[in-house]
Amino acid sequence: MTKESDMDRPLLAVEDLHVAVEGKEILRGLDLSVSAGELHALMGPNGSGKSTLSFCLMGHPKYEITAGRIRYRQEDLATLSPDERSRRGIFLAFQYPTAIPGVTIANFLRAALRGVRGGDVPVKEFRQTVKPHLKALGIPDAFMNRYVNDGFSGGEKKRLEILQMAVLSPLLAVLDETDSGLDIDALKTVAAGINALRSPQRGILVITHYQRLLNYVKPDAVHVMMDGRIVRSGGSELALELESKGYEGFRPSGASVGVGS
Repeated sequence: MTKESDMDRPLLAVEDLHVAVEGKEILRGLDLSVSAGELHALMGPNGSGKSTLSFCLMGHPKYEITAGRIRYRQEDLATLSPDERSRRGIFLAFQYPTAIPGVTIANFLRAALRGVRGGDVPVKEFRQTVKPHLKALGIPDAFMNRYVNDGFSGGEKKRLEILQMAVLSPLLAVLDETDSGLDIDALKTVAAGINALRSPQRGILVITHYQRLLNYVKPDAVHVMMDGRIVRSGGSELALELESKGYEGFRPSGASVGVGS
């Protein structure tokens, strides 16, 4: 038998994951696998546990893994702190990005890049890294002098999240409700940024309520999440079925009382 290579293994493997917050179980046996080069869409109603999964992937201390495990590049994520996860190539775009008055985007991004690389990033190199991404996202150079998310519109916040992703160039990107609060023009811009960052080396997990983002970003797989677990997986056509049926049409009998995924 030939030994399984890293390329044959999933980049991210979530196995029978149970997660509790302040003693309340939110994830109830979630299984999910994302390989390099794939874009997966995770869809579900409010309260289904989508954001819990994203915070758990990044190691938020409030979220306690009570059973199961998360492996990233065959390494158990439970052993890694949030900053170690970031340095290993995991990135989370927040649903509600935080404002940081007094800190410019340029200084913030350069510090983040320095942290991920583990060494200094000369100013000239930083500018050369950022400039093409600003152009691709339709962001003016003056944007870099603004304070992080301070007084930003919803579209500006989400463009900055995609810009961070582009600059840091993670191996695994988790985008939590990146399309929320966007008008159609901002949605198209963000979608174009996501599509531009797809690569054979990178896995992307897009978390969303609605099918509309998937009109512009075609996923390799779609997963429907309810009551803390994935109840159905399929291709991009699954999002259209979801749009037609609504989430209740996907709820399996007895799901709320612990049916497996």
